[in-house]
Formats: sequence, structure tokens, C-alpha cells
Amino acid sequence: MPQVNCPVEMMKNKLFVRNISFKLSEEELAEIFSSYGTVVSCSMPLDRETGRKKGFAFVEMGSQEEAEAAIRGLDTKSFAGRDLSVSFSEPKPRQNR
Repeated sequence: MPQVNCPVEMMKNKLFVRNISFKLSEEELAEIFSSYGTVVSCSMPLDRETGRKKGFAFVEMGSQEEAEAAIRGLDTKSFAGRDLSVSFSEPKPRQNR
């Protein structure tokens, strides 16, 4: 039976960060995460109607190892009065319209 090459699972280096203080900027959040490796990108979505931050962000690290280190180091740590929740980002389920 021939061997089938399965695609390698994508590296998990994108993080979902919840419970962020509305006072933190993307630059400040990226600086916090840079202690654990290279920050490739950092985005804090805004509410469409109000233009205010939603209190969560996506941070992409340079590698899976750096992402894991950031989770270990930052999950439940307090910044600007709020305890961060840091986990791997999961793809948003597609909705049928």
C-alpha cells in the first residue's frame, strides 16, 4: 500500500488574548509579548458602531515555541488592572448565510 503524505499541521503561533484593559495600546501589548519572542503582528479589533476596543486581541508570535512561552508566562498575569487570558487562537467557525 503506498504511503500517503499528509499535510503537516500548521504551526500554532497565533494567540487569542482576552480581558485586555481598554487603556492598553497595540504597541504596549506587543511590547509585553516581545519578552517571549518575536511579535509578528498584534491587532485589537474595534467595535464597528462605537469605534471602541473590544477587550481582546490577536498576537502572532515568530514560532510555536515562542507562542507557548508567552502562554506560560502571561496567562492569568495582571496588566493595567486586568488578568489576561492567553490561549492559542482557533479558526472562527464558518456560518452558513
